[in-house]
Amino acid sequence: MDIDSIKTFLSLAETGSFSRTAETLFITQPAVSKRIAALEQSLDCQLFDRLGKEVQLTQAGKALLPGYQRILTELDESKRIISSLRTEVSGSLKFGTSHHIGLHRLPPLLRRYTEQYPEVELDVKFMDSEQAAALILKGEIELALITLPEHVDEPLAMLPIWTDPMKCVVAKDHVLATQQNVSRNELNKHGIILQAHNTHTRHIVEAALQLGEDTRIIMESNYLETIKAMIQNKLGWGVLPESMIDSSLKQINVKSATMKRELGVLLHASRTLSRPASALLELLKRSR
Repeated sequence: MDIDSIKTFLSLAETGSFSRTAETLFITQPAVSKRIAALEQSLDCQLFDRLGKEVQLTQAGKALLPGYQRILTELDESKRIISSLRTEVSGSLKFGTSHHIGLHRLPPLLRRYTEQYPEVELDVKFMDSEQAAALILKGEIELALITLPEHVDEPLAMLPIWTDPMKCVVAKDHVLATQQNVSRNELNKHGIILQAHNTHTRHIVEAALQLGEDTRIIMESNYLETIKAMIQNKLGWGVLPESMIDSSLKQINVKSATMKRELGVLLHASRTLSRPASALLELLKRSR
């Protein structure tokens, strides 16, 4: 048994497909089959049921899954501990970010980071907050830059970096654009382009504007850039970060509706960060 076989097993368990596993690991499909066959032979049991082009874990495979996940997590942790003992900042850094932070906050920071630490190989993945938390707990990424929730459960921890005020906006030629102040009742007469369910931003908007069952939702999206484009084209009103509001939009004032969110770092409180991750964290702290 070797680490490559374990990685192949875990990838196949996740994708359910030999071809997708080959693409994920950048190896050939026969190589995937060979590794799985060798692993099954060494354990003297079948780990997957082959169902046409798809595969499913057998009972034995399901029993092995948590242990193999722990092995890779502990291996990554060992690498991070060794990395943290080095004086130079080099190696790889895997971290996650939301699309909004990745587009509007991260580029100048990463430019400074790569100028200071050219030996670091970055692996940046776009994801939502919930996915980031799961991957940090599994040890697949070291940290994530996301919209922070009000609280997180141990062993997760968070560090606020930016406060992100949000405003109600419409297209410049929308009927609401001519009004100085807009009531919530008036807003409810018009359709809203809203953030997706179960996101921290959606919860903030719903609470501040007291959205209810009578709210007419035109569409929902995880991507603020998509919401902005829909509002620009007069398909409805919506809420955007102040930093995204430009001359194509008109900000509207809603009495007693103050909205802001905290953007920052989510990480594992008791896990040692690698030197590259520690360097990024220090750079983020200095940018506050």
